[in-house]
Amino acid sequence: MVAQSYFEGLCREDISNVDTARRDETATRLLLRSYARNISTLASNKSILHDIKANIKMGDTTYYDYVKTLKKLFVIQDVEAWCPAIRSKSAIQSTDKREFVDPSLVVAALGVDPEYFNLDLKTFGFIFETLCIRDLKIYSHALGGRVSYYHDRYGLEADCVLHLRDGKYALIEFKLGSSDIDDGAGHLLEIEALIKKYNSTEKQAVLRLPDLKIVITGTQYGYRRPDGVYVIPIGCLRD
Repeated sequence: MVAQSYFEGLCREDISNVDTARRDETATRLLLRSYARNISTLASNKSILHDIKANIKMGDTTYYDYVKTLKKLFVIQDVEAWCPAIRSKSAIQSTDKREFVDPSLVVAALGVDPEYFNLDLKTFGFIFETLCIRDLKIYSHALGGRVSYYHDRYGLEADCVLHLRDGKYALIEFKLGSSDIDDGAGHLLEIEALIKKYNSTEKQAVLRLPDLKIVITGTQYGYRRPDGVYVIPIGCLRD
């Protein structure tokens, strides 16, 4: 498999060839495995480093050097938080969301085959999120697209906020199956309602309402719900 071959070369050679520093193959594998286990989550650097330390010794400085190098190699690419003024600053999560550049590298880092995900749909859902973020970045690139996420301590979230150069943005949730679409749409409508409430009391810094609210799914059909939320199968992004 191409991704597996690339992963092996990355751990053995590329991690050191990118500059003059020598880095350890085992440490690279352990870091990427922990990243893969925490894909599309807000896992802290401390938590990932703890995973690594369960197997080998690694200090904070070394850990951050490896992370910086893997970002330079376009292997991992975390997603930053969107922090609008609709909640108090302390209420909104600001930790980066852990992501790989491509979902195939997640599977390679975990060391599993595709059949594994028949038994682990939760992890498959997180990998689906990585796939969606990758595609959104690619297809919005010409429009100056960038992505972030929203999550607050009250449980309100949007898996992705797609921002365009002209200031337009979309609130997006990723749901692998149809049974979770209502839940995803509900989150997006709650955020929109929160912005409207904020705007009704704020006279100077009014926030733009989302131009689109989208649930991207692994299902077959796309449609516009009565509440204005669009349900879009991932394959339609390429059309």
